[in-house]
Amino acid sequence: MNGRVIVLAQDLIWSDRLARAVEAAGGKPIRVASLERLAAAVVGTDAAIIDLTALAYDGVAAIETARAAGARVLAVGQHDDHKLRKRALAAGADRVYAYRKLFEDGPATVAAWLGSPAAIGS
Repeated sequence: MNGRVIVLAQDLIWSDRLARAVEAAGGKPIRVASLERLAAAVVGTDAAIIDLTALAYDGVAAIETARAAGARVLAVGQHDDHKLRKRALAAGADRVYAYRKLFEDGPATVAAWLGSPAAIGS
């Protein structure tokens, strides 16, 4: 792994929070805020963290884009949106975490994900 992690989030606070979690986990965050920028930035990158609840892009399409480029994907979204969680996993996300989990334990959660082998079949 080259250490670069794309962070796709429309919300500036979550973009910053996720980027800081990546840095604390030893990665190098590359922040983007659109599907087009994700597609350009993900080439040659091993991992992406995608905020699912943005209005500016389709989070599930973002997962598909990142996976098509060969990146592993961690997604974050609302804890009670079970349909979106299932769609994200079906699109190839390794994990889908609630905002609260990454708010309370972001660096350790990201470090564990970055250090774990890719999910089989994802």
